[in-house]
Amino acid sequence: MAYQQEIIKPYNKEERKGTQVERMFDNLAPTYDKMNHTLSLGIDRLWRNRAIDTLKPFQPKAILDIATGTGDFAILAAERLKPQFVIGADISHEMMEIAAHKVNQHQLERIVSFKKEDCMHLSFEDDSFDAVTVAYGARNFESLEQGLTEIKRVLKPGGHLLMLELAAPKDTPMKQLFWIYSHMVIPVVGWMFSRDVKAYKYLTNSVHAFPQGEVMERVLCQIGFGRIQWRRFTFGISTMYLAEK
Repeated sequence: MAYQQEIIKPYNKEERKGTQVERMFDNLAPTYDKMNHTLSLGIDRLWRNRAIDTLKPFQPKAILDIATGTGDFAILAAERLKPQFVIGADISHEMMEIAAHKVNQHQLERIVSFKKEDCMHLSFEDDSFDAVTVAYGARNFESLEQGLTEIKRVLKPGGHLLMLELAAPKDTPMKQLFWIYSHMVIPVVGWMFSRDVKAYKYLTNSVHAFPQGEVMERVLCQIGFGRIQWRRFTFGISTMYLAEK
């Protein structure tokens, strides 16, 4: 099944989405962290902390962080969950260069490493990880179902998928306020930081198109995940999903 956000691409209709996403994040890498924290007013740190803490009862020792970007979620997992190792995987080399520098600053080189991967075709063996995390990256999957199927494949039986995604609030007045913010403020601020207006228009459009709440729960169920639970943060701007293989 095709999902609306799969059709939405950063720059043009001709190139495959994965190619454009790689180029987009390579371009955004130098300003990405500052831009993220500015647009979320720093609340994204709280969302990440709350999400990671849901994995504490399961004590995962081997963790894969898909769409790791500049490594914030991988570093957070290493610090709060105390695993044996975390592998951060991303399609963008430039983002992972910044991530590696941050890992060195946190003195986590023995625990956290990075590998360039296309999440449509992961190189890892079946049943390799206790947990797989995806923070604000699933919208960029070329195929949502294929990406989730690959995640399920590399998870150990009983392992957990933890996913965070931005969402468009459904209740008044946050629905209207978020529309104004996402369509008018984010593109302007994005241009000020990166000069890439198309990238931040893509961000807005993909957020509104991405399956949310009960719909995403059904998608995860169709892929074969069980014990699915989800929770909205900050009036529904961000949503966390936890599912078991």
